[in-house]
Amino acid sequence: MSLMPKKVKYRKSIKGKNRGIATSGNRLHFGEFGLKAVENGVIRANHIEACRVAAARKMKGAGKIWINIFPYLPVTRKPAETRMGKGKGDLAFWVCPIYRGRMLFEISGVPEEFAKIVCRLIAFKLPVRTKFVSRAGGH
Repeated sequence: MSLMPKKVKYRKSIKGKNRGIATSGNRLHFGEFGLKAVENGVIRANHIEACRVAAARKMKGAGKIWINIFPYLPVTRKPAETRMGKGKGDLAFWVCPIYRGRMLFEISGVPEEFAKIVCRLIAFKLPVRTKFVSRAGGH
């Protein structure tokens, strides 16, 4: 099952722009270690799920992981080989726009070296460049 909002006011949304720096959600809140975005982009619901599965498998029940992003923006697509016009396409998937500086995932209850390994696994699944941050190392 894919991540998506339970209920939305409007089924289709405008694309909008994805520029600037994260002003909120840009520091560690829950965990000791985190994964921070260093560039703007969009993360799909299936990317987040892939990250969650990879982290859960590696951690084997040890520690705790927080997912600080949620795909709330619908993206529409028109079918292949369709002429222009005839309205906006059907909903294809949900995304979360990411601004640089945004804390994507947080981890606690595990040693720093292990947290780095887990964050590296998560980073491989994401379409944006990220960096590992810790409370001790500053953020």
